Amino acid sequence: MISYFFEDTKFVFKHRRLNNQWLRLVAESEIRRIADLNIIFCSDNYILDINQRFLQHDYFTDIITFDYCEGDRLSGDLFISVDSVRENSLEYGSTFEEELDRVMVHGLLHLIGYDDHSEEDIRTMRSKENYYISLKAAING
Repeated sequence: MISYFFEDTKFVFKHRRLNNQWLRLVAESEIRRIADLNIIFCSDNYILDINQRFLQHDYFTDIITFDYCEGDRLSGDLFISVDSVRENSLEYGSTFEEELDRVMVHGLLHLIGYDDHSEEDIRTMRSKENYYISLKAAING
């Protein structure tokens, strides 16, 4: 089950059914299945508080992923700062929707087991993100 929540933001997320279909396809492509995935859209200040309280990091970020996976069943919380996603889209010259897709699939890839600590990990993660974003465009028709 994929659930959506909103904390400290007026952001409205549309096209949930298509998004759910896409995220399930990503999981299946990686030989996993989604059990319980919570996507929490929030503000920069909200995610900063999460980052400080739970990770002892004192900085803003676009996403924080909490992993509760068991075996091939993906479970977790994806806290996504809508403010940071908007800023990133301007910085990288992409649309807000493209950047939001990148952040969502990035979080899901972390749950699948991909990391982004080394340069090689970052290249692999970016390649997967690009592939799955293009896949969403293809299924969106």
